[in-house]
Amino acid sequence: MSLGDSAIQRFLATKDVAILATVQADGAPLAMPMWFLHDPASLTMISVEGTHKVRNLRRDARVCVVAEAGSGGGDERGVTVLGKAEFLADGPERRALVERFHAKYPRLERLWGGRTMPPNRVMFRVAPAHVRSWGLE
Repeated sequence: MSLGDSAIQRFLATKDVAILATVQADGAPLAMPMWFLHDPASLTMISVEGTHKVRNLRRDARVCVVAEAGSGGGDERGVTVLGKAEFLADGPERRALVERFHAKYPRLERLWGGRTMPPNRVMFRVAPAHVRSWGLE
């Protein structure tokens, strides 16, 4: 299965938040809700430098991302992406992704005090090694 699968792309387009799990120094998982962008090749997220999850990613790039929906009545559906995070340096590609984040999350401009990504933020892309979905048509 591929992240580019049309059913997966349609499902991810309905989600504002996905859960990012990173690996802590002792091997335990750390799971956090994250805003994200998706495309057929990757997931992209932004965080604050120095946070626990970013320190985890700098030490061990392995991640699991889960986006799910359902009420527990048999309508559960979702996507799991296992992969590695890669930090994106400032440049045209990252600035274009910032604009996509603003389009998806309008309150970002207020949170940042403008449209430019603050210097204490980092952006990373999750390149999938394994993708699994359930309940998608």
